[in-house]
Amino acid sequence: MSLLDVSIVSVALPSLQEGLGTTPAGAQWVVSGYALAFGLALVPAGRLGDAIGRRRMFLGALGAFVLFSGLAGAAPTTELLIVARLLQGLAAGALAPQNSALIQQLFSGAERGRAFGFFGATVGISTAVGPVVGGVILALAGEAEGWRWIFFVNLPIGVVALVLAARLIPRTEPGPRGHVDLVGVGLLGGGVLAFLLPLVEAEADGLRRLWWLFGVGAVLLAGFVRWERRLIDRDREPLLDIRLLTHTAGYASGAALGTAYIVGFSGIWLVLALFFQTGLGYTPLQSGLAVTPFALGSAASAVIGGRLVARLGRLLTVLGLSLVVVGLGATALVLLLVDPTVAGVAGIAPLLVAGIGGGWVIPPNTTMTLRCVPVRMAGSAGGALQTGQRIGSAIGTAGLAGLFYAVLAASSQNQQAAVAAAIGAAAAAVVVALAVAVVEWRRDRRTADGAGGPDPDAPDHVYAHAHQH
Repeated sequence: MSLLDVSIVSVALPSLQEGLGTTPAGAQWVVSGYALAFGLALVPAGRLGDAIGRRRMFLGALGAFVLFSGLAGAAPTTELLIVARLLQGLAAGALAPQNSALIQQLFSGAERGRAFGFFGATVGISTAVGPVVGGVILALAGEAEGWRWIFFVNLPIGVVALVLAARLIPRTEPGPRGHVDLVGVGLLGGGVLAFLLPLVEAEADGLRRLWWLFGVGAVLLAGFVRWERRLIDRDREPLLDIRLLTHTAGYASGAALGTAYIVGFSGIWLVLALFFQTGLGYTPLQSGLAVTPFALGSAASAVIGGRLVARLGRLLTVLGLSLVVVGLGATALVLLLVDPTVAGVAGIAPLLVAGIGGGWVIPPNTTMTLRCVPVRMAGSAGGALQTGQRIGSAIGTAGLAGLFYAVLAASSQNQQAAVAAAIGAAAAAVVVALAVAVVEWRRDRRTADGAGGPDPDAPDHVYAHAHQH
């Protein structure tokens, strides 16, 4: 539900604007405000889950998400809808890191890889089928008030999920409470906000107006790193242990790989929706169905990949990224060269190839990135990993859409050239992720016969010397 709500609302924006009589800028904040709050909550919520218990955080965040979904659906004005969406985004951001942390805590070895495989299948499906689900809901509920059911549909699903979560998620012991690093929360939150705000405001000329915030964000994040190191030196509990990046095998490279991949992955959905709906006149449902092959391929391969990651390791990510590059490159060529009347059908095969590769990227990368993270830090580590991906998502969505419009203006409204250029740029971002994966794979091969990485279930004193591995 939380990932579906990132993309599903985009389909309903015209209905929402008509129903509430809002401006395009106000309607855009219904989408971007959710993504912004989602990104801000991830690391602090992950740390809270580590400290007070992941099951407790999971249930609380899920309950809040359901409540704010109902408030969003019932909102009588644009302002109240935006507030509800911000709160819904915070709840989603609090929920997300508990998933990976619970998998890290409750499973080990090959079972952990399979669990992340199912998790990745869910991510792949929910991210890619948002436009299809949104189109179906609008078709059933009608254009005028159909946008409200985009949010109301979360209520019955969420209630069932709450009951099942309360029954099925085991009670686990929380970590040491310690102190809450409020300074770290402020510095990291301010830095992430400064980076995300110009990107989520890109369609409202945010990059030109707010470019200076990137410098502010860099200063705040540098201050955050210094502050966290200071806490570590004083033997106090930081919000995010910086040693995850410097001393934990595979974490920094895995985070970089995931962020680079998401830059390409996230932006193609908006670009394809613009091409199919604005350029070719598809309905939202037809546009969503046109990209379904990617979702189906990704979901199927993610489950298989969860079983293979223990055997193949980082090689699986290399193979997956290679397929994504081939699939996206072929999609760009097909959409550029074929007759526009058959573009939706012609894109099925290359998008399926890209989807199959995509299922071998996020789940195995998450498994490999978190494999050496101590369980006591699983929440904050998972939150930091997803924060990078949220920033990558904002960069990809803003950058690829901007490139689409730029080529469209420069090519006398040639929709095919615009979509080909944007998807080609997405493939280039995936090439960067592939380069990181190849370097990490070769390093793993060199150290395969050595001491290996630290045991994530080992006592804290072992982690303190993790840099020796």
